[in-house]
Amino acid sequence: MATAPTATLVLEDGTTFRGLGFGAVGTAFGEVVFNTALTGYQEILTDPSYHRQLVTMTYPHIGNYGLTPEDAESNRVQVSGFIVREAARMHSNHRAKGSLGDGLAEAGAVGIAEIDTRMLVRHIREAGAMRGVISTEIPDADELLRRVQDAPTMEGAELASEVSTREVYEVGPDDARFRVVAYDFGIKTNIVRLLNDAGCHLTVVPAGTSAQDVLAHEPDGVFLSNGPGDPAAVKAGIAAIAEILPTGTPTFGICLGHQLLAKAAGAETYKLKFGHRGANHAVRNDAGAPDSRVPHLAREGESVEITSQNHGFAVDAESLPEDGPFGAVVQTHVNLSDWTNEGLALVDLPAFSVQYHPEAAPGPHDARYLFGQFIDLMERHQ
Repeated sequence: MATAPTATLVLEDGTTFRGLGFGAVGTAFGEVVFNTALTGYQEILTDPSYHRQLVTMTYPHIGNYGLTPEDAESNRVQVSGFIVREAARMHSNHRAKGSLGDGLAEAGAVGIAEIDTRMLVRHIREAGAMRGVISTEIPDADELLRRVQDAPTMEGAELASEVSTREVYEVGPDDARFRVVAYDFGIKTNIVRLLNDAGCHLTVVPAGTSAQDVLAHEPDGVFLSNGPGDPAAVKAGIAAIAEILPTGTPTFGICLGHQLLAKAAGAETYKLKFGHRGANHAVRNDAGAPDSRVPHLAREGESVEITSQNHGFAVDAESLPEDGPFGAVVQTHVNLSDWTNEGLALVDLPAFSVQYHPEAAPGPHDARYLFGQFIDLMERHQ
């Protein structure tokens, strides 16, 4: 077995870790973040929302079940680099088609293992997510620090166009009950799969598509996908949504799509200290509260769901307008760990969104009812 190369991780504040490299040989820059999921590393690696990020896994042993094409959330590895405590030397899974290390190497993604990920995560929680660099080529920490301090920050970064499809494409049977135009700001495969399963034929369009081109398809609904970067920088998407909303076309957003809907409706977004990334975040659904102004979005049964999340920005709940450009906007969901906004709805128009991932992959299925609510909304307005 070949000896693993030495690897160095340097954060923009000078914090340095030495470990062993795996995956590709090279130097990778990005925002250093962490994910608390116990499984699902392939879905995380291939989620476009992680574009230009160095992802740290808090679970210590990663790679033991290998990789399989069926579990990918896009057509390639999206992370810039991968940080783990221990990378499995072998994998065992009847579905596996390759190893984690080989998959990263083929994708050109640099990995570092054998570092104290607990220390790293505690540091990020205290100091906040920050720029970093992993290198198996440059051992000089001072040189790496100089380079990482010149790297772009996540604030102001418009990354949706970097991961979006370049061409319009269709997914699902032509005789599906509903025709939905889906904005690809970094759409995950499982979102497409679940919308198809719910009876939707999707026309997936690039991030910069105009409202006029979307409405030319005469859709029953519009879907706003997840994606990477600063929502305030996705100006074309915000402008298009602002033109779609007054037509009364049912609209559903997830993650970045949630933030863009909020911006279009008159609210503000901000960067979280270290974000929410994991598969066990508790969220309360307030749409069923006695004073709710959107009771049609209430969930039957329990009002709390365990959710999968991946975002570094959030909607400022205090900025949700009572008299915005499209009327009142209300909060429908709230995070039970830090009370940040997790969902919103327009009172006078058929549009709603959530900050978390109801399609999961990885994660629990508590929130899949939201796809049914989108279907109900289209039925009422078809």
